[in-house]
Amino acid sequence: MEGIGGDSASVASPLPQWGHDAWRIYQYYLDKTTPHTAYRWIGTLVVAAIYCLRVYYVQGFYIVSYGLGIYLLNLLIGFLSPLVDPELEVTDGPLLPTKGSDEFKPFIRRLPEFKFWYSMTKAFCIAFVMTFFSVFDVPVFWPILLCYWIVLFVLTMRRQIAHMIKYKYIPFSFGKQVSFKNILVRKFPQVAMAPVWIEAWLVHRVSK
Repeated sequence: MEGIGGDSASVASPLPQWGHDAWRIYQYYLDKTTPHTAYRWIGTLVVAAIYCLRVYYVQGFYIVSYGLGIYLLNLLIGFLSPLVDPELEVTDGPLLPTKGSDEFKPFIRRLPEFKFWYSMTKAFCIAFVMTFFSVFDVPVFWPILLCYWIVLFVLTMRRQIAHMIKYKYIPFSFGKQVSFKNILVRKFPQVAMAPVWIEAWLVHRVSK
């Protein structure tokens, strides 16, 4: 009896090890794609096009596409939102600048770009696999789902843009960002020696 149990344990033990090794290899190649942003997104566009062609060919699985659209919209909001929402949280960490005289603080996303890409690509792959199972092909009137998703998208993006305008931030950065004060000091070194109220007045004039 002990011999039989020992044999079964020795046969079963390689399976978890094999799964662990496979996951390590997958994670290794996934990490290597991190710096190749353009190629990653091109691949995602190809996967999305394949999924769209699949749905168009079978003329079904609209409820799957609707769920996919809701999930992608949720990812997009996380990608465009700051890590710390000034409306909800008060922290000693870096906050968004609220006026031109504030020092520049880098925009930290709630959902980083890599996780945004990875979650989107994985969602398209899962949705594509689901189109091969008829149990997910629920008969619905797809124009209503499309109109409802468009309305939801417009309302959500309107609220997000209003949040950006209110707290004066842009979820994209181009080049090295500096504050107005640093620009003035570089161009006019005497500003650094000026009284505080003169410096504040100059910064206020430039920021207009």
